[in-house]
Amino acid sequence: MILIALAGVGAGAINAVVGSGTLITFPTLVALGYPPVTATMSNAVGLVAGGVSGTWGYRRELRGQWRRLRWQIPGSLFGALAGAWLLLHLPEKVFVQVVPVLLIAALLLVLVGPRIQGWARRRAEDSGRSVDDISRGRMAALVIATFVVGIYGGYFTAAQGILLIAAMGALLPESMQRMNAAKNLLSLIVNVVAAVAYTIVAFDRISWAAAGLIAVGSLAGGFLGAHYGRRLSPGALRAVIVVVGLIGLWRLLATA
Repeated sequence: MILIALAGVGAGAINAVVGSGTLITFPTLVALGYPPVTATMSNAVGLVAGGVSGTWGYRRELRGQWRRLRWQIPGSLFGALAGAWLLLHLPEKVFVQVVPVLLIAALLLVLVGPRIQGWARRRAEDSGRSVDDISRGRMAALVIATFVVGIYGGYFTAAQGILLIAAMGALLPESMQRMNAAKNLLSLIVNVVAAVAYTIVAFDRISWAAAGLIAVGSLAGGFLGAHYGRRLSPGALRAVIVVVGLIGLWRLLATA
């Protein structure tokens, strides 16, 4: 119980700052003897509390983003529904084999994100547009990327935040902290949809004791992560994302 609760604290904090806390709680539950699918569903239910506290902690950075988020939120919503359906109908190993590839691609996008943003800014300035204007093409690409990450998050949840940051960093002229705030909200939506779907369809396959312990731990961890994560510089936050992503990749490969 103590190990699961502590894993929840760590996951809540990392989710608020980076978005791959499942890479702590999922292996912990599996190591303690929980079946992989039960661990995935129990973890998704438990981490909703941490998503709420992390999103609340970043509420100031969400201001001014609702014009774009009103399009991204449906993408996360429908993507999460599709991902939850996949978890309940497909062998878990099918998707887990793709996770390392997606994570590597996301980390590369996080690293080259500043150069992509710089190119986008120069192109906007040369065309006479405001750097904050988002073309229809980029908005469509962003919504599609959000939908795809939502599918991934509804299925496995691990590192969906890194994938979201990577997609937004490549397409938006936003600061890291503002993108992190949007990531927290979108990840929370995915987790809520997945948790509700699992509860309705597979109530008896969820370990509610484990989910409750993770919820308590992640609630506290989300507040801690948001409190300290908001103080990080863009470079430091990017470095944290890459380091945690590499550790998560190693953990995934080690447990595969």
